[in-house]
Amino acid sequence: MDVDEIEKIMEKLEETKEYIEKMMEETEEKMGKLKKELIEDLEKAEKMSEQKLKKIRKEHNEELTKIRKEHNEELKNVITEKNEMVRIVMKENDKRLEEKRRELEELEDANSRLIVKERQSTDEIQEACTELIRGLRALSGEGSMIGVKRMGEVDEKLFLKVCRQRFNGENVELQHAMLCLKWQKALHDSAWYPFKRVEIGEKMKEVVDDEDEKLKKLSEEWGEDVKNAVKTALEEMNEFNPCGRFTVHVLWNFEHGGKATLKEGIAHMAQQIKNLKRKRT
Repeated sequence: MDVDEIEKIMEKLEETKEYIEKMMEETEEKMGKLKKELIEDLEKAEKMSEQKLKKIRKEHNEELTKIRKEHNEELKNVITEKNEMVRIVMKENDKRLEEKRRELEELEDANSRLIVKERQSTDEIQEACTELIRGLRALSGEGSMIGVKRMGEVDEKLFLKVCRQRFNGENVELQHAMLCLKWQKALHDSAWYPFKRVEIGEKMKEVVDDEDEKLKKLSEEWGEDVKNAVKTALEEMNEFNPCGRFTVHVLWNFEHGGKATLKEGIAHMAQQIKNLKRKRT
């Protein structure tokens, strides 16, 4: 049963309702007329005998009973028909609801299967990426376009540059090593949280707080280059491993200064393997 059929049934129900109302009005009108006639007859019957008056009353009562019986029977049939229509509509609605419920269950099952497959694919990709990073760390050398970068690690070159400007001889390496160790340890300290939340567009984002006392003191003692090296390491750590606060290895495109795709990493690995084979032959 489609929507048009249901609408036709509802229209028929409305027509039936109007018919009942009309029928009740007609019945009342008939009863009113009979009442009026009865009154008139009673007025006339005042001059008639008691026996004739009883006869008239009996005839009118029989007529009224007949009308009521006919009216009740017709009303009963109409109500029965209406109830049947409602039952059909309800049955059809129940059928549609059951179909929709089954469709929903099928969609939920399909969605669950897709989620499982997505997790499996994600795990496989992650495993492949981990193995690729391990291989690239062994094969790639300095100057490679694609390689592995330790995110959250201070740039030691900037630290070395500053130490060479301030110290001479063996003190350079010693001060450089102590400075790198001190700030790499500070980066891993979860108690130090030099971040603040700022609104960028319609979203809130965490950024390094330049007003952090520790960073301000670092800038005063060692200059902006060293401070920026620590700031960059903080930003990387907060992006790639905000909970663990330790360095992570990431596929990196050094030419573009951003994360490399798995495809780029595999292509670079394949090229490195080819180059090794050429050298051996």
